[in-house]
Amino acid sequence: MKELIEYIAKALVDSPDQVHISEVVGDQTSVLELKVAKEDLGKVIGKQGRSARAMRTILSAASTKMKKRTVLEIIE
Repeated sequence: MKELIEYIAKALVDSPDQVHISEVVGDQTSVLELKVAKEDLGKVIGKQGRSARAMRTILSAASTKMKKRTVLEIIE
């Protein structure tokens, strides 16, 4: 999951070297925290949150297939 979101985020931003993802694993849910450069935050979120919503949808579909629950949080 982590690699999937990292790949998508690096494709969207101008500074792919500043994309950092940390994973917090719980009993039933994993949380992926995505950090990007401040100037790239708008690109990751997208207009009206469309890019962020699309990444969350892809993550939800992939995690359902693996019988897990994964949540994406974009950190400023």
